[in-house]
Amino acid sequence: MRIRIVDAFTDRPFSGNPAGVVLLDSFPEEAWLQNVALEVNHAETAFAHRLPQGGDADWALRWFTPATEVAMCGHATLATAHVLHATGAHEGPVRFATLSGVLIATPHEDGSLTLDFPTAPLTPVEVPDGVAEALGAAPLSAFDTGPNIGDLLIEVADEKTVLGLTPDHKALARYSERGIIATARAEDPSRGYDFVSRCFFPNVGIDEDPVTGSAHTALAPYWSERLGRPDLTGLQASPRSGLVRTQQRGDRTLLTGRAVTVIEGELLA
Repeated sequence: MRIRIVDAFTDRPFSGNPAGVVLLDSFPEEAWLQNVALEVNHAETAFAHRLPQGGDADWALRWFTPATEVAMCGHATLATAHVLHATGAHEGPVRFATLSGVLIATPHEDGSLTLDFPTAPLTPVEVPDGVAEALGAAPLSAFDTGPNIGDLLIEVADEKTVLGLTPDHKALARYSERGIIATARAEDPSRGYDFVSRCFFPNVGIDEDPVTGSAHTALAPYWSERLGRPDLTGLQASPRSGLVRTQQRGDRTLLTGRAVTVIEGELLA
């Protein structure tokens, strides 16, 4: 079978967030899926197989980090949709059956793809004791992002603070199910983005995720309310970096980006 490495939320190789993509006839045992994800050793590896026609979805989709299966992943969904359209395996919008319900990816003529994801519910919480020391910055506010995301969303003082974070990843692991989203308003929106973020997910084996689609289902409603606009662009300022265009539509969040296949090979195991 073929295995591909796709850089998502970017139009350039070696940037954005890399994901493994494997198209199957059906899902084998979970141990094999987890071993492949560990071998690929990127933030997520996506496994998909075609479903019978006439149902609510076109493809079944699962995501695994090197350590565990996750309930939602944006960049690996974008990468999978990119592979399906680039190879001719699917045309037009594709409906994925996932642990987070049916997720839709719609291709555009310019080569970008839009993901239709559920909006993360944001619940204000008290800043936990010790999180400032673990993160390396004083939080201005904190929000629980609900069961699908499982993160603690934290706003810090400014973009410079986000860029300079050097957190204690082991210490961060105690504060949420998956990890921490740190964010701030963009210093200069004329640079092409409205807010900036970084994502640290020690509990699923990812110290820093390069570009996280699922996190933007929380970032989009947060910043849309703060900035008074439904359509925004977020910069995830990891070393690889990437842009996510967001559209807030009530209980749904639309995430738009591009993807590039950088490796294609044969999986022998």
